[in-house]
Amino acid sequence: MPESAAIRNPDRPSILAGYATVPDVPDELVREDGSVRPEWLSLIAHLDRLSADERERAFARGAQYLRDAGVFVRHYGEENNPRDWPLSPVPVIQPASEWQALGTALAERADLLEAVVADLYGENRLVSEGHLPASLIASNPEWLRPLVGVKPASGHFLHFLAFEIGRGPDGAWWVLGDRTQAPSGAGYALENRVASVRAFPGFYSGSNVERLVSFFRGFRDGLNGMRHEDGSRAGILTPGPMNETYFEHAYIARYLGMMLLEGDDLVVDDGKLMVRTVSGPKPISVLWRRMDAAWSDPLELEANSRLGTPGLLGAVRSQGVTMINALGTGILESRAFLAFMPRLSEILHGKKLSIPNVATWWCGSEAERDHVRAHAGDMMIGSAHSTRLPLEPEPGAVLRGEMSEIGLDLDTWLAREGRNLVGQELVSLSTTPTWEEGQLKPRPMRIRVFMARTPGGWQLMPGGFARLAASGQDPSAVSLRSGGTVADVWVVSDKPVPEDTMLSHADEVFVRSAPGLLPSRAADNLFWLGRYVERAEGQMRLIRAHMSRLPETPAGGTPLMTRLETYLDKHGLDSDEAVPAALEQTIAAAVNAASQVRDRFSVDAWASLADLERTVGNMRKTVVRGDDAASAMGVLLRKITGFSGLVHENMYRFSGWRFLTIGRSLERAIAMADLLGTFAEWSGPHGGFELCVEVGDSVMSHRRRYPVTASRETVVDLLALDPLNPRSIAFHIDEIRDQVSLLPGADVNGQLSELSRAVLRIQADLSVHTPQSLDQAKLTELGQTIGLLTNDLHAQFLE
Repeated sequence: MPESAAIRNPDRPSILAGYATVPDVPDELVREDGSVRPEWLSLIAHLDRLSADERERAFARGAQYLRDAGVFVRHYGEENNPRDWPLSPVPVIQPASEWQALGTALAERADLLEAVVADLYGENRLVSEGHLPASLIASNPEWLRPLVGVKPASGHFLHFLAFEIGRGPDGAWWVLGDRTQAPSGAGYALENRVASVRAFPGFYSGSNVERLVSFFRGFRDGLNGMRHEDGSRAGILTPGPMNETYFEHAYIARYLGMMLLEGDDLVVDDGKLMVRTVSGPKPISVLWRRMDAAWSDPLELEANSRLGTPGLLGAVRSQGVTMINALGTGILESRAFLAFMPRLSEILHGKKLSIPNVATWWCGSEAERDHVRAHAGDMMIGSAHSTRLPLEPEPGAVLRGEMSEIGLDLDTWLAREGRNLVGQELVSLSTTPTWEEGQLKPRPMRIRVFMARTPGGWQLMPGGFARLAASGQDPSAVSLRSGGTVADVWVVSDKPVPEDTMLSHADEVFVRSAPGLLPSRAADNLFWLGRYVERAEGQMRLIRAHMSRLPETPAGGTPLMTRLETYLDKHGLDSDEAVPAALEQTIAAAVNAASQVRDRFSVDAWASLADLERTVGNMRKTVVRGDDAASAMGVLLRKITGFSGLVHENMYRFSGWRFLTIGRSLERAIAMADLLGTFAEWSGPHGGFELCVEVGDSVMSHRRRYPVTASRETVVDLLALDPLNPRSIAFHIDEIRDQVSLLPGADVNGQLSELSRAVLRIQADLSVHTPQSLDQAKLTELGQTIGLLTNDLHAQFLE
């Protein structure tokens, strides 16, 4: 980067003291004469009015929101540990008039991309007439031969696009890359905006920043408008939680009110795409895919894929589903296409590109190779089929003519591999302010912007998200992987911006929508989430009971403590550990189950569960046995019951909530039968009855119900047979029966399902027992019978 030059102006706000721009590089904040651009004036004045502490607290609010919401970044090839989302609190500001002109230019480019891909999979005139090299298309891994001649059900190949743009040395915008495969980032742009609002709560509302909601509402309406008239739905296809942008998939699904689906959730039946749900297969006719096309169908594309749906291409051919974007459109992302786009615009649209892309030369012809050879010092030379930007050279690429990593001289390399290479001009990007070390500093920037096909045509999101280079980072490598940050993009109007929401317009007739479909995979994860959370709570109560008794236990132990430690070890809870590893593993299993259905949880519920996982991990390093561990379990119990309360108080009572509740009740009933069978014996060790009441969290209930010392009869009556005690077996068998009766297929034509019959048998058997008849053998048998309900549930709903 050239040596920076501070622009001195005595009238500048104090917050800009020392702000230094880069010579010969445009800056988004200040002009060449050092004056602040008009769209920035109010924000700079606002920041200047705040004290240093007030600014830091404001920025911390935005960062805290992102942490609470669980926004993270994960890169392939790194350890599977997500990192905090690196948001720079100062937004990038653009005037609405300039943004509108940008939208018009990018809409023309979107139409051009649509025309190109329609020709490649249709008439193929561009290749046959020599406008595109046949070898360049045929050798591209994103060229999907099975889809040649297949027309999309919607009539369009492209519906949602992203463009990487940067401002070049002349101050004009350039397209650095087209994103047509499965563009990511729109959800992150939304979260950036929420964080920005938290950082500038009083300022934002009166700042005339255009809202993002109309963009997403228009896109959602466009998706719903493409559904077939068979009651089918629209959904989002994700590779799953291990994908680096899974957080965004879940966030967008929740925001748009759409199903988040994985490949295993889908099945093709007679040319139609169906979702496996707890109510049986249901049609889905619009699928916004967020995975690369090659992995979508293991039968016809990547055979090793475990992410896709067998037969999906068959459904596409029969127009049984509209893919957003169409399979095969990823070919347009290849760098080599940028070399041909200017000419293709003239051929297909009869005019030059309104917004140019970064200068690119395909090295498959002699003239272009000569040009690249002559200007290699100002270029990045790399794979023609790569989808990386010229600012993100992949391994094996040559930057500024440096050939040391290739092992060949430039002439030989271009001669041998020319048809597989492109040369791209390295442009210096404009800079924008970021907040570092308590002051504003300029950093190179590029912006990802988004376009959606709506009922009214292409619409540009009034915002996006910007990537900023890190301090000391090569400005030709603006990326998060290299330590860069991101920033919200504010499009500022010169007049007030109306409030807007995702809700229907007031003039539309209100009709309550049908409850959403529940995929079997989601039901399975909700069921096990309920079980894991309840299991973790039971483990905490057992550990607390053990640790609270340790200080008063003599050196040789007592019969009760000996049995309790044996019981803990039997359940994998090492009695020698203050916070056993098994507890941490159970909570991790709960978090994993919740992450599979993250789109179904509120930010508060997810933050509560994530906080629980962090807390138990920290406690394992610091807590010691005895009273300290007992107190720690009290803290964890309050946290886990907080999560349970958030879920059970706020979650809509549809099928998903029922599976969660069944899992919770099943686990509690099994655990209670096991606890009573071990500690509520007539001849058991002294203190066993009191232990059962304590672990069963029923001390107050026992005192009110039975004004006598705990006995086997009172304990078994309260914890096994009392239908009004939420800790009793009977209560939870009744709960399971109630929830199962409301699930699909509970009875058909008056005949109960196998699951319904099994629950009814347990309920009837338990109801005729007395505390005297419910002995240890019966309790053991009861626990095993309740456990077998999992098999019946799985057979009916989850296979």
